[in-house]
Amino acid sequence: MPPKKRHSGMVHNKQPKSGADNASPDKDSPELSEKKHRDKDGEFVSLCKSLRVTGLVCDRAWSLWKIVQESTEIVKDRQLKLWGACLFVTVTDMDVGCFTLTQILKAISMNFKLFMELVRQMDLNLDTISTKVNSVLTRLEKKYDVLLALYQRFEKTCKKIFTSTIYGKERETMQTCWTMFLLAKGRTLQMEDDLVISFQLLLCTLELFIKRCSPDLLQPLYQSSINKVPTRASRRSQNKAKSRPAELELDVQLLETLCKENECSLEEVKNVYQTSFLAFLESLDLSRSPDFPQVSDFNQQYEEHYLKSRDIDGRLFLDGDETLVAPKVEISQVERTPKKSQPDEDEILIPPETPVRAAMTSIRMLRGDLPSSGDQPSTNLATYFKNCSVDPTQDVQKRLETLGQTFSQKFGEAVGPRGVVYGRQRFALGVRLYYKVMEAMLKSEEKRLSVQNFSKLLNDSTFHTSLLACALEVVMATYEESSFKNGRYNVGGGDQAGTDVCFPWILNVFNLPAFDFYKVIESFIKAEPTLSKDIIKHLETCENLIMERIAWRTGSPLFELLKQERGSGAEEQVETPGSFSQPLQHNHTAADLYLSPMRAGQWVSPP
Repeated sequence: MPPKKRHSGMVHNKQPKSGADNASPDKDSPELSEKKHRDKDGEFVSLCKSLRVTGLVCDRAWSLWKIVQESTEIVKDRQLKLWGACLFVTVTDMDVGCFTLTQILKAISMNFKLFMELVRQMDLNLDTISTKVNSVLTRLEKKYDVLLALYQRFEKTCKKIFTSTIYGKERETMQTCWTMFLLAKGRTLQMEDDLVISFQLLLCTLELFIKRCSPDLLQPLYQSSINKVPTRASRRSQNKAKSRPAELELDVQLLETLCKENECSLEEVKNVYQTSFLAFLESLDLSRSPDFPQVSDFNQQYEEHYLKSRDIDGRLFLDGDETLVAPKVEISQVERTPKKSQPDEDEILIPPETPVRAAMTSIRMLRGDLPSSGDQPSTNLATYFKNCSVDPTQDVQKRLETLGQTFSQKFGEAVGPRGVVYGRQRFALGVRLYYKVMEAMLKSEEKRLSVQNFSKLLNDSTFHTSLLACALEVVMATYEESSFKNGRYNVGGGDQAGTDVCFPWILNVFNLPAFDFYKVIESFIKAEPTLSKDIIKHLETCENLIMERIAWRTGSPLFELLKQERGSGAEEQVETPGSFSQPLQHNHTAADLYLSPMRAGQWVSPP
């Protein structure tokens, strides 16, 4: 059975006892009275005052600190940091907007990564962190990793675009560009930890700055690109009546250069520009202005967004701020370039596998491996459909149309405004993969069974939905939108549930029982040999989650299957309930499991 929820054990969450002190107006005032809190350490109260927390937060954080103090041997140097951790946990659990994560990191002079480790270690020692706090920690870690990867790529890309000047103009340009990108990302993406769309949005921002930048600041490659952009005057002379301001138009050649240099799909970046970035520019009245953007135009607006989100101030990456810069060991691992293995061999420089490069490579491989038949079945697959006693072609097309609309809408709701377009892109790739894997499965079944009529299987709606869901999960995992990194798992609750497309989000979108999805995983992996190790590992994690937790939820078809098995009176060897928490190692294909889900010796109910 699925594990029970962990007991939060949060003494600091209990309602305070009634009394004169608790009734003090200090509880709701940002200004703490040292007199009212003289029972606490003076430095702790000073920290609370600097972070402008309420008296109630101060009391609860102090209660948590006392638990930590009693259970752990405290080193003097760690005391301030642990106070910060207690305040962070308390504020997060109470959902009170007292301070941002960056503000508390600066107050206790601690690096983000080390702070996350400290909070999780505190939970490991005391088991005091609630599910809500754990969810916030996971989201923050993912967002930080994405921002760090984006900034590292941003710095490298800017060195290839801008030339160094004695006045440091390129640094000022980078500062303005990065701040504008952070604001655009915050306004256009609800799912701010989406690495791929965020990077594509960053390329759109760079395209704008290159167009409006003085050619003297550009490297030759981009200088030649910008020189080929028609001016507004030349456009007006060509067609005054139909011309639009040059700033409103996308310079495809320039964007193509950026995409080629960064191994990114031009088609996808164009869609991001036209659906999200252009709307962002128009919201700031920047799309029609020929002026070069100034950092002051964005600083105040980003400040408001950052304070509202209460997490990381992304502008500090520009300064190499100690609260955000990753530990040296981690940076060296990311940036290290492999050296030649033998002294007498020619040195081959291999670009470091940074997160952005890895994502772009995976996407390029996925798109390259898909058939050119697009969103239509291949000739061979169409033949399989026609060989059926009942041709499933029309049902397949109608199902794809319905599920496509549902998926795109839900994906758009998760990603942010105008995200439906991105949902359609992902779905189109998923359909191509779905057709490819289905054809490979049928070829394998034909060879194994020596039959060509798969009417029963191909007219099974649940089989098609499961196979399509698996294909879409692979696509979203490739784009790192569905990922188990940092321990992510969409439990379906919390403030972030609506913006998290991590598995089992796809099951909820299609209203698909997890056990039905489980049936296709092994055959899917066997039928698609080009899947990377990371994607196979992702699908195996989905498999584990299904058998450990999701398949045991109320209404799961697994219960009916076990009920039928128990009623059959079979005398197979009985398995213990614990054995059902492990992935089932079977030799049956997806076709077997859908056409005859009960197999001797495989599905035996516990006593």
